[in-house]
Order: sequence, then C-alpha cells, then structure tokens
Amino acid sequence: MNATFVKSSAKLDQLPPVNKPEFAFIGRSNVGKSSLINMLTAVKGLAKTSGSPGKTQTFNHFIIDDSWYLVDLPGYGFAKVSQTTRDEWEGLMKRYLTTRENLMNAFVLIDLRLEPQKNDLDFISFLGENGVPFSIVFTKSDKLTANQVRIHTEKYKNKLLEFWEELPPIFITSAEKRLGKEEVLDYIKQCLPLFNN
Repeated sequence: MNATFVKSSAKLDQLPPVNKPEFAFIGRSNVGKSSLINMLTAVKGLAKTSGSPGKTQTFNHFIIDDSWYLVDLPGYGFAKVSQTTRDEWEGLMKRYLTTRENLMNAFVLIDLRLEPQKNDLDFISFLGENGVPFSIVFTKSDKLTANQVRIHTEKYKNKLLEFWEELPPIFITSAEKRLGKEEVLDYIKQCLPLFNN
C-alpha cells in the first residue's frame, strides 16, 4: 500500500477536490486514531500520535494507492482548548460529514475498554439522523482478554439496539497487535466501486 500525506485543511474550502472517494476516521480524543491509521497504512508516523488529547486540529488528507483519500479528522470530546474553539471544530466537522459529496464512510473509533460514553452515542445518533454512512471501529482490544472483548462488544451492541433497528458494520482492532487491519481495508475496497455509481 502506498500512502502519502496530501494536505492539512483548517477550513472546508481548503479541502482537496471531490474527485476521489474519501474515508474519514474520527473518535474521541486519545482513542488511538493516529496509531490505527499508521497500522492500516503500514507507514510509521504517517499520522502524528500524541500523549496529549486534541492533537489533530485540522482535516488531514492522505492519498492511498492514488485511488482514495484517508481523512484524519479532529477528535471530539475532551481537548485542552477553549469551548469556543471546540464548538468551531464541531460545527466544521458536522458540516464536512453532512455535505462532503465524496465521503463514502466515516469510521467512528471507540475505546473498547470503556463503558458506552454519552458523547460517542450522541455522535453516532447525529450520523444516523443525517444519513451519513458509518462503521464502528473498536480500538485497544489488546488491553482486554478475549472474554472481555466479547462482553464489552455485546454490551455496546445492546446499547445501540436501544436506539437502532440494525447495527452498522463493526470492526474490532488493535494497533499493537495489527488486529482488524484486513477487515477494515477489505470493507473500504468493497465501498470503492460505489463512488463511480
């Protein structure tokens, strides 16, 4: 796989043209987004990892195999920035997700170790209500036993089924163990032909 950084955009009118399918990655601050992106692309340090939440503050586009864009979006939830700045990011991100014509799928990253969090559930509801195609990617599964992974996944599915009639695609990943890489990339490959239709 060939992955190259294209550009960072602070505003929607700075984004690359909508001539290729786009797959966005988003999650709460510190969910392991950069580590997952680096694992998927097998390019160490492609996305900048950080110990401090809220590191990504722009839309970061990477071109993959010259055929699709991987977009690293700013996290939501806790970040060491003012409420005003946070509201601005959120507004921008929601406009991007609801208006970007070439967005094929938003991968929502969720830390599998945690109980279902209100801001994750609210964000998932926002995507559903606005008809944005999305999948759920559970991260950090290596920090749990196989039995805990099963229990936590079931708990999350049951929580979602309180609001949803059917569940979106769900992937269990670990950047450390390189788990879930093929499944996520295969799903992207399945979505690519839909762009031309």
